[in-house]
Amino acid sequence: MRDLSEIRKDIDSIDNQLIDLFKRRMDCAKEVGFYKKERNIPVLNQQREIEILDNVQEKGGEYGAAARLLFANIMELSRALQHNIIGSGKALRETITHAREMPSSDGVKVAFQGIKGANSYEAARQLFPNAELKNTRTFEDVFEAVDSEKVTFGILPVENSTAGSVSAVYDLILKHRFYIVGALDMPIEHCLGGLRQSTLDDIEIVWSHPQALSQCENYIARKNFIPVPKANTAVAARDVAKEKRLNVAAICPPEAAKEYGLQILDRNLQDNPYNTTRFIVISKELYIAPDANKISLCFSLPHVKGSLYNLLCRFNSLGLNLTKIESRPAKGKDFEYLFYLDFTGSVRTANVIDLLSQLSEEMPEFSFLGNYRE
Repeated sequence: MRDLSEIRKDIDSIDNQLIDLFKRRMDCAKEVGFYKKERNIPVLNQQREIEILDNVQEKGGEYGAAARLLFANIMELSRALQHNIIGSGKALRETITHAREMPSSDGVKVAFQGIKGANSYEAARQLFPNAELKNTRTFEDVFEAVDSEKVTFGILPVENSTAGSVSAVYDLILKHRFYIVGALDMPIEHCLGGLRQSTLDDIEIVWSHPQALSQCENYIARKNFIPVPKANTAVAARDVAKEKRLNVAAICPPEAAKEYGLQILDRNLQDNPYNTTRFIVISKELYIAPDANKISLCFSLPHVKGSLYNLLCRFNSLGLNLTKIESRPAKGKDFEYLFYLDFTGSVRTANVIDLLSQLSEEMPEFSFLGNYRE
């Protein structure tokens, strides 16, 4: 057996050859890019790539699968180079160029789901302190209000640090493809709001939104309460005040308990003491703040094995940090999915706008959802 230092010397020599070969290959890819630009040929030739990768895997012998992965990454990088030469994504670049800065909140109309005292109401007040707030019954109604231009912006919860994603909202984001123009991470406290005549020992049933019930699951189990879902935490508080049942309380924000005249029987019910909900702002028009630091996209993937990995390879090659990836079933298609993706970055950075332009040309059902400050 050879000494380790000898083996490493061989590896260093091979690595140097690989680097030279890689540079030569990328130079060839660059030539192909200019050729395609001159003749208006699309960058992606899926069939040729599959044929090459199949051939690489066969020639790779016992390392065939690893060789395929290596060459798939090289092809992703080659395509990225060619997209930049061709100037892909003209429509997307134009859209981003004409984006406006967020307007003042004075008098602007903003929709939220629920009623006064709900967490969405509080998020709307924080994001738009001088706005005219319009309450709606459902998440769908928020999108409808924005779509019909009854309001300029809509506020929606998308995920919670304890209960996870609000799937219904992600489905609506992927359905409507409105822009996301702002976000807020808001700490959430849940209290137990009951009638002024009730005591904690009287309570047997708790009403709240399913997300709030999930965030207080351990507390509910310890108290042997019966959870009953309601449309909204503030709606639950209002209904407890209306129905006047001594054994029923609402799990709601302290502000909602106060708003509807309930006494707070217990506080900080959430299982996670750092319980936080992320809210987003949606709009039909694209606004991008100068200090925008997060980007959201949605897309489907080509029906090629490894396509998600290859996509993520591009983000990794640029050192971009993915903060969220969510898959949802594509409506009307069996076992096909749409992906929602968040990452940190700004479209005013050259490598980011180049990447988005490349993806806009290659990813089926691609939508740029926005670049905003969180």
